[in-house]
Formats: sequence, C-alpha cells, structure tokens
Amino acid sequence: MKSLTQLFSLKKVEDAPANTFGEDENDREQIRITYYQSGFAASVKATGKPIVLKACLQNLYMSFEDQCRKQKLEQDRLKQPYREEQEKSRTELKKSEAAIGIYEKKEQDINDEIDQIKSDIIEVKRNPDKFGIEDGKGLKAQFYIGLFLLLPITLYLLVFYISASYSAFFKEFSNDSLTAAIFDADALTNSFMASWLEGVLVITIPFVFMGLGYIIHMVQKSKGIKNVFRMIALFATTFLFDALLAYIIEKKIYEFNKTTESSPYDLNIALGESEFWMIIFAGFVVYIIWGLVFDFVMKEFENIDKIRAFIRGKKENLLNLEKFKTEYINKINDFKEQIVTINGKISELQLKIDGFVFPVKEYLHYHHQYKEGWFQAINTEIALPHKEKVELLEGCENLSEEHLGRLNLIDPDFQHLVYFKN
Repeated sequence: MKSLTQLFSLKKVEDAPANTFGEDENDREQIRITYYQSGFAASVKATGKPIVLKACLQNLYMSFEDQCRKQKLEQDRLKQPYREEQEKSRTELKKSEAAIGIYEKKEQDINDEIDQIKSDIIEVKRNPDKFGIEDGKGLKAQFYIGLFLLLPITLYLLVFYISASYSAFFKEFSNDSLTAAIFDADALTNSFMASWLEGVLVITIPFVFMGLGYIIHMVQKSKGIKNVFRMIALFATTFLFDALLAYIIEKKIYEFNKTTESSPYDLNIALGESEFWMIIFAGFVVYIIWGLVFDFVMKEFENIDKIRAFIRGKKENLLNLEKFKTEYINKINDFKEQIVTINGKISELQLKIDGFVFPVKEYLHYHHQYKEGWFQAINTEIALPHKEKVELLEGCENLSEEHLGRLNLIDPDFQHLVYFKN
C-alpha cells in the first residue's frame, strides 16, 4: 500500500496514505488508522492549538484533493455516469434534429401545396376547362336563356292548373265552351269568394305538379334500374292526374249538353272526345316541356356553380393546410427548444467530465478520523487543567466546523462534488 507524501508538513508530522481509492476493506481500515495516528501525532507536537489545527486541516484537504486529481482510473470510474448520461443526451439530440428535418419537410410540402392551390384558384377563373369544368361564360348565357323561358311556362302552368282544378272540382257550367272550361279568368277570385279552403286548394294544386317535376329532376341524377322505374311511375302519376282533371271537366260539359237520348258518360266516350285529349295535352305536354326546361336550367346552374364549388373546396383545403402548417411549426419550435436544452446539458456534462470528481463522503470520513486523533491527543497527552482542556477542545471543534463550512461540506446531501476545469 502506497502512502501520501507529506499530507501536510508541520514539524515533520508522520506520513498519511497516498492512495485512498480502489483499496479493499483492510487497506481502507489501515488508511483510517493512519489518518487517526497522523492527527494524534500532529496534535501532540502542536499541543492541540486550534491555529495549528486550521493549517493541518487545510493541508489535509489540499493533499486529498491533489491525490484525487492524480487518480485517473478512479476519476474515470466516477465520471462514467456523466459520460453515459452525455451519450443518452447526444442520442436525444440526434432524434430531435431528425424530427426537425421531418417536420420541416412536411412544412415545405404544405407550403408547396398551398402555393399550388392558390394558383389553381386563380387559374380556374381564367381556364376552367383545365380542371374539367365548362367555360362559365357560355354556361351563364344558356342558364339565363333557360330561366327566361322557364318563367312564362311556369306562369302558364299556374294559370292552367288553377283554372282546370277549379273547373273540375267546384265550377258549375253555364255554357258548353271548351275555352271557358279550361280557362276561367275568375277562377281564383270565385274560389276564394266561395271559401278560403277552396281558394287554398285551387292555388296549391299547380305546386303539386311542380313538386313532381322537381322530384323527377332529383331522381334522374342517380343511375340504376330502380330510378328508371321511379321516373316512369312519376310521369304516369302526373299523366293520370291530368287525365282525371280532363275526364271530370269533359264529363261536366257532356252532362251540360246531353239530351234524353244521350248515353251515360263513361271512359269510352271520354277517350273518343278530342276535347278530352286537348285538355290533357294542354296540361301534361306543357308540364313535360316545363320539366325539361327546369332540368336544363338546374343543370346549367350546377355547372356554373362548379367553379364556385371548386374555389370553395380549395379554400377549405387551405384552411386545413394552414392548421397543419401551424401545428408543424409549433412542433419544430418545440424540438428546437429541446435541442438548446440538450446542448446545454451536454456542455454541462462535458465540464464535469473535463474537471474532476471529489469524493465528499470519503474525504469527510478521513477528516473525522484525523480530528478524532487530534482530540484524543488533547485528552490523553496534553497536561492542562480540565477547564482549559474543554475550552481547547471547543475551540478546535469550532475551527473544524468553520473549515467544513467554507468548503460547503457540513451535512452534505451529495456523494460527489465536481470541480470544473478552469
């Protein structure tokens, strides 16, 4: 076992151990005894004076610290946790840098997509054909022409079905004129004069036919055999409704004009009357024309609206992309903050690795052994009155506490103290 070379030098004090690291229990016990004996011998030679103890403790600490610096293998062992922690921090640093690269790539892709969407919004107005949308200018002209035709046809149907429904359900005929049967200028006025319920029924019947036309338009948007049968059923219902109105009106005219020899009115007679078919076609054929024009106008409007719908969809995409972009930017900033923190931690650990680790607990153990030897010498080897001996011991104790206080080693809650490299 090696020994410290002059742990402190005062009146040729006995040598203390040099290697306090890496020893087995027997060696450590021998070192403890050596420190005790060194303190005892120094106290005897200095007659326990506190001022001498101060110098001895300072020399003890400086010698112990110097030996710590020279113990490379032990220092490497003590610094190993810092190196492992530093390696983990470097791994986290690489992960954060890789994450920043990923999110920056995503942000760049979103920026490119945003630029492309903004370009598409401008381009679709100039060249809608590029996006599979018909030219809006021609569509607008067709739409307004169709709308111009649809309005008077709608007005015609309103007038026709108001008059026809009034004639079929409520009118009492006073002449056999077919024109008066189909069109009665006072149909709306007379129906409201008779009853408000009668007026409401007469005025709402045309909207039943228009509703059927709207349903037909919506049904034909879907493909399939079921929708074909649905359309056939809707047209058949409309035709039967018109045929029923024509049958009732023609029956009233027939009943008004019949003689005693006339046969009872039935379907065979109705089918043979040209007026019966005239009433049907005056309503049903015009209704078919109205439905075709209405369908054309709606399709043209949908085509015009495709550009607006295209732009609306693109703007919604822009909003979603902006949210993702903000999220990616926030994550990039978070990782950058982590990188700053990790770099700071790596630098701090490097300072510890470059410095040296001072084993606090071990030093305190030897410090107390040395002080115990010093005190024991005062008690047994120095001849002083009891009172003076107690005062001397108290003075030495206070000086020892002052020494540890300057080193911040009074009741430490840490095993090691790291001194950074200057």
